[in-house]
Amino acid sequence: MPAALEELARPVIIGRSSSHFTRITRVFAAEMRVDYSFRVVRDLMSTDPGDYGGNPALKIPSLQTPRGVWFGALNVCRELWRQSSLRPRVVWPEDLDEPVLANAQELVLQAMATEVSLIMGKLAGPSDSHAHHTKMRNGLVNMMSWLEENARSALAALPPQRDLSFLEVSLFCLVTHLEFRDVLPIAPYAELNRFSQQFATRASISETPYRFDT
Repeated sequence: MPAALEELARPVIIGRSSSHFTRITRVFAAEMRVDYSFRVVRDLMSTDPGDYGGNPALKIPSLQTPRGVWFGALNVCRELWRQSSLRPRVVWPEDLDEPVLANAQELVLQAMATEVSLIMGKLAGPSDSHAHHTKMRNGLVNMMSWLEENARSALAALPPQRDLSFLEVSLFCLVTHLEFRDVLPIAPYAELNRFSQQFATRASISETPYRFDT
């Protein structure tokens, strides 16, 4: 098959290697053993949806496939699972029917979004009010404290007959991204660090390190 046609046949993840939302999808692709191409969004200040795979929200990641484009990390991960010949046992957010599990997933995603806002606020300059910035940072600290206190019980409540869960992948990507982007010191979070160290032993983690695209 010509290289150009082979490229079109593979799904294309659109994002950045420094993005925690993007890393979730790349970890899933590695776990699913789905071969893909990677397209870097060079300018996060771009207002052209085409740079984000057509996503009108101007967000990453997206996934281009012959069936169409999928917006957002969760949608991308679901499609990667559907494309996998392995079909591992994945625990999805809708499977989290205990309060501690559902709340953990909600706060992980909220913390990730808050972190993005804080990072983008730095890039955009001092346009946000000091009060808004302070509220976001306090909210992030509060969420991380809750996750630290509840991570062990939440992870223990996950179904034992699983190969992977969206909660574990997203939690790992959040904790390690805070350190990578120097947004919040993670040394005080002993339980979250313990989880991250254990989860980092998976091959999919060593295959998808954070880095700044050049």
